[in-house]
Parts: sequence; C-alpha cells; structure tokens
Amino acid sequence: MSMKLSVSARIVENFRDKRQASMNLAELAELAASEGYAALCMRASQLGTHMPLDEVKEKYREMTGRGLQVSMVTGDFPIPENTDDEGPQALRNITPHLDLAAALECDLMRICMKTEEDIQWAQRAADEARERGIRLAHQCHFASLFERVDESLDVLSRVGRPNFGLIYEPANLDLCGQDYGAATIRRFEPHLFNVYLQNHILKDEGATTLKTWCRGKVAFDQIPIWEPGGLDFQPIFDTLAEIAYTGYVTVHQAFAGLRGPEEAARTSAQWLRSMGSFDG
Repeated sequence: MSMKLSVSARIVENFRDKRQASMNLAELAELAASEGYAALCMRASQLGTHMPLDEVKEKYREMTGRGLQVSMVTGDFPIPENTDDEGPQALRNITPHLDLAAALECDLMRICMKTEEDIQWAQRAADEARERGIRLAHQCHFASLFERVDESLDVLSRVGRPNFGLIYEPANLDLCGQDYGAATIRRFEPHLFNVYLQNHILKDEGATTLKTWCRGKVAFDQIPIWEPGGLDFQPIFDTLAEIAYTGYVTVHQAFAGLRGPEEAARTSAQWLRSMGSFDG
C-alpha cells in the first residue's frame, strides 16, 4: 500500500488570518479533485463546529460527489490559531467536535494543548473519542506542548491513549531548532497519525516572524513546498517509505498570498508524486 495525498483547506487561507478563505468549499473541492487529491484536510474556514450539522452534511455530500474524503478535521478557529486561552478549550467540550468529525465520516481530529492541565483533559477527550472510533492528534507546533521532540514524546506518553497521536510537521520542528529528519520520524513512528508539509527558509531578516517558546522570535521566508533551498524533504520521504507509512500526506501551506491556490494545488501534487509513492 502507498501513502494517500491530501490538501488542507489552509491552501486558500491567508497566512495571518485563518478565518479568511479565498475559495468556498465547492470551489476548493473541485480544485482538489481536478488535481487528483484523495482528500481534503477540513478546517473551520470551510466547515466547523460553528455551523449547523445539517449544513455540514449537505456540503460534505457535495464534496464526496467529487470523489474526495476528509483526511482530518480541525473543528474551530482557535485550534489552528494556537491561542493560549481558547486553543485548548475543545478538549473541555469535545462532543461537538466529535459530532463534526462523524458528520464528515472522518476518524481523525486535530486538537491544541498549551499547559500541564491540558494533559488530563486530553485523556478525557481521547476516552470519549475512542468510544466513537475517532482519534485525536496534535501537530508539531511552536508555542505548544509539542514544540520539541523530547517534550512531544513525553506528553504522548503521559496522555497514554492509543487513539491519541501526532501530526508530524517538519517546518515547525525546524522553526524550533529541532531535528526533523529520519531519526525524529523513527522516534515518532509509534504515534504517527498524519503528515503535514509546508516549506520555508530561516533568515535573520526574513519577511515573517513567529514567537516560539524555546527560541524566542524566529524569522523566515515562506516558499512553496516544491521550491529548493528550504527543508530537506528527500530524507523525510525515504524514511516514510522505510517505515511503510500509508497514511495521509497533506499540503499544509497557506498559499493565498504566496502563489495562489490553483498553482499550489497543481504543482504540489506533481512534486509530491515525484518524491514518494501515492495511491491513485
């Protein structure tokens, strides 16, 4: 079996404003289907817990009519915004998020964790999710409990639930000064639920600056996934093949202000297929 190709709704979002999308779901689904993606990674800028489930199901039927599945669900805006107060709140009321995932026939949902207290809430949320056949995952992400490799593994161990795992995302690891290559992937393997890919070049005078917990402010330039000079992707794909990873690999870059979603969807799909083996 091969990996599966997914594109995130983030591809039509503004990098700084995750509530702003340049396409609606019908347009995004048509674009993804035309470029041969198997699935969309759903975000609240398209479908979320703020919407009636009947509306969610109707829009989902339109999407599946184009042959697409949902690879993962991010149910609200604070989770990807990674806000300290609101980001982890989904863990304290996970039921609407599970309802959303069920409506989208998806068994994987992204969550956010910021403090020690969130560990017990993650356990409770994972237990409820497991009753419904749904998994929870946290992205490798700056300014979270999953900034660094060792700390991420520690939190995964302490949550200690088989349906609680990790979204491997090398750009955030690079941002936090972490090894993102083969050794890290092998350490993450038992917990690996999803793979997100985006690209950047770290620069002291980079156009974009983000504030990490472990390194303070880090500057970089965003570049398309396929553009050389950023992350070293070949060892990533080599290692995913070695561990026989058959889950989703998702284009997770905000292209609305970079090259535009049409070029991004097309060229990213072509590039990914040149790097690894994908179904379809």
